[in-house]
Amino acid sequence: MNKFYVTTAIDYANGLPHVGHSFEKVGADVIARYRRLRGDDVRFAIGMDEHGQNVLREAERQGIEPGAWVDDIASKWQATWQRLGLSNTDFVRTTSASHVRAVQELVRRIQAAGDIYLDRYEGYYCERCEAFRKESELVDGKCPLHPSRDISWTEEQNYFFRLSNYTEPLLDHIAAHPEFIQPDSRRNEILRLLEGGLDDISASRSRVPWGVPFPDTEGHTVYVWFDALPNYLSVLGYPEDGYEAWWPADLHVIGKDITRFHCVIWPAMLMSAGLPLPATVWAHGFVMIGGGKLSKSEAERIDLGRLVDRHGPDAFRFILMREAPWDSDRDFPSVESFLQQFDDRYQADLANDLGNLLNRTVAMIGKYRDGRVSGGQDTELENACRAALDAYHQHMESMQLHAALEDVMTIVRRSNAWVDSRAPWALARDPAAADELDEVLGALVRALARISVALAPFMPDKADEIWKRLGGAGSPPPFDELGERWPALVPESSEGVLFPRIETPRD
Repeated sequence: MNKFYVTTAIDYANGLPHVGHSFEKVGADVIARYRRLRGDDVRFAIGMDEHGQNVLREAERQGIEPGAWVDDIASKWQATWQRLGLSNTDFVRTTSASHVRAVQELVRRIQAAGDIYLDRYEGYYCERCEAFRKESELVDGKCPLHPSRDISWTEEQNYFFRLSNYTEPLLDHIAAHPEFIQPDSRRNEILRLLEGGLDDISASRSRVPWGVPFPDTEGHTVYVWFDALPNYLSVLGYPEDGYEAWWPADLHVIGKDITRFHCVIWPAMLMSAGLPLPATVWAHGFVMIGGGKLSKSEAERIDLGRLVDRHGPDAFRFILMREAPWDSDRDFPSVESFLQQFDDRYQADLANDLGNLLNRTVAMIGKYRDGRVSGGQDTELENACRAALDAYHQHMESMQLHAALEDVMTIVRRSNAWVDSRAPWALARDPAAADELDEVLGALVRALARISVALAPFMPDKADEIWKRLGGAGSPPPFDELGERWPALVPESSEGVLFPRIETPRD
């Protein structure tokens, strides 16, 4: 088995998850599940970023100690991800003792390389994204990511990291490994940044007590990004023996707003510490409303829990991945249009197309063949399924998840058209057409079997149910085992409708 180590950005512990967070986590989970179906040994890490100024202030606003605050928040995030069926193998918390040890060891390695020095910082600091900003980065005097917030002028003595030493090494690495930053648009952004040269950055804070103590130094904590980024190592047990079995990561999944940290600062830290770089950093876009990221009020109106309740966790996963491209933004004009499109996609793809295909296929085989199915090989539908699955694999390998779902829906639509054109109900009335009827029904079962396997990364529970309704044992098999495990007996009855249609208007 090949190893595949995938991570997401760890989430900041100053609030609760919303749709934007779920877009990243579900997408990464789809990739992890797909790699398992291809036979890889997968490690999938997510977690919480629990230090820093914002977390401390939020705990103070709540009137509790920061440790108690992050414990409560972490449990709520974990419950959300469990409900959405994430298959993560690890959940890292930056307040854990193992993470603190890893961060301090990494800082010591960077110090030993001569890349840490003490100096005074004077400049702008965005408290919302906990990032130092050059004046040239500001837009109308504000942080470009948080234009509604005033940016503060900060003066303090910090330890600095010689990031400026790594401009050319990073350019060389990207030239030799263009797959390091994906998609291409994000790589081009980072290249423009590097071509302008890099400035040294703070590695510590002297006024933020809630953080990892800076090694062998009183009164300094590790700067929150220097603390957060090593989570991808600490979760593997770094610096203890054994972490090398999984490092370097095969894939970091992050949002496009933190590429500078993951594609510049993080690899420079690793270079300084003498550690290998991750193979690929994939920076996805955003689910947006009216041209901007979800505001707090919009996130409350599109409450994640209520949205999942709307049609269930698996349908939520499918619709989110179907609607939002994995390599760019998906902008909805308003909250109302978002909710309407959410329902429309459910009704069209799941209730009408896929649900109807499954229901009538099972019903016809039960009615015309007493639940037994044979035949269906080398038909027009079979060939269409193979072509669509070839495209599906290409899109999954290139992480075009929305396009892969379109390939699955191509099979669904071709199968429904096959039913309409071949009219099994008419064939059933003609004894001379018995073999043709077997061919038609067998091809439909094999199409649905392929659909269940291809949907398993996106809708694991519903894919299981489709497979079982086709008479398959257990869960849908890995792709390379499907040819040996075609369902051969459809159960006489199924419990309930897989995707109930929306009968009344929703809020």
